[in-house]
Amino acid sequence: MTRRTATIERQTGETSVALTLNVDGAGSAEIATGIGFLDHMLHLFARHGLFDLTVRATGDLHVDEHHTAEDVCICLGQAFDRALGERRGLVRTAHAYVPMDEALGFVAVDLSGRPYCVVDAAFVTPRVGQLGTDLIAHLFESIAVHGRMNLHARILYGHNDHHKVEALFKALGRALDAATRVDERLGGAIPSTKGVL
Repeated sequence: MTRRTATIERQTGETSVALTLNVDGAGSAEIATGIGFLDHMLHLFARHGLFDLTVRATGDLHVDEHHTAEDVCICLGQAFDRALGERRGLVRTAHAYVPMDEALGFVAVDLSGRPYCVVDAAFVTPRVGQLGTDLIAHLFESIAVHGRMNLHARILYGHNDHHKVEALFKALGRALDAATRVDERLGGAIPSTKGVL
C-alpha cells in the first residue's frame, strides 16, 4: 500500500507551523505548540487514532492562543487531505463514542470531500489550561474544512470541561482511524456512487 503520509508547513505573520502525519502509524506523537493543553489533546488524538504525528509550532502567544491553535488544526486537516489523496478504497464514514469519567463524547466523520462541521458542546469554564473553551468548536471546524470532511461532534453529558474536551479529541482520533481504513472489498474504488469525492 502507498504510504499515506504528509508534511505541511505554514508560515504567516502570526505563526510558524511544521506538521507531519502518518495515517498508518502506531500512535507516536511529538507535539510542541506552546499551548500545553492543546499538546495534551493532540497526543491523545494521535494515540487513540494510531496516527504518528509530529507538530512544531510557534506563534503570537503574547496576544493569545487563538492563531497558534487555529493554524495547527488547519495544518492537521490539510495533512489528512494530502495523505489520503483520492481516498480510494476508504471505509469513509465512521463514528466513535468515548467516555472520560463522567463525560461522554461522540464524533462522526465522513471523508466525503465536502467540508461541514457541527459541534454540540457546552462548557462551564472559559479556559482549560491555556486553551479557551470557546475555541474548541473552531478547532474542529478548522480540521473539517481543511481536511475536506464532514465532522459532527457532541458532548452527550458531563461536568468537567477537561474531561469533555478530552472525550471529543479521543473520539475524533478513533472515528478517523476507522474512517481512513482501507476496505479491500472496494478494490481501490472511490467510495461513492458518484465515482468521485
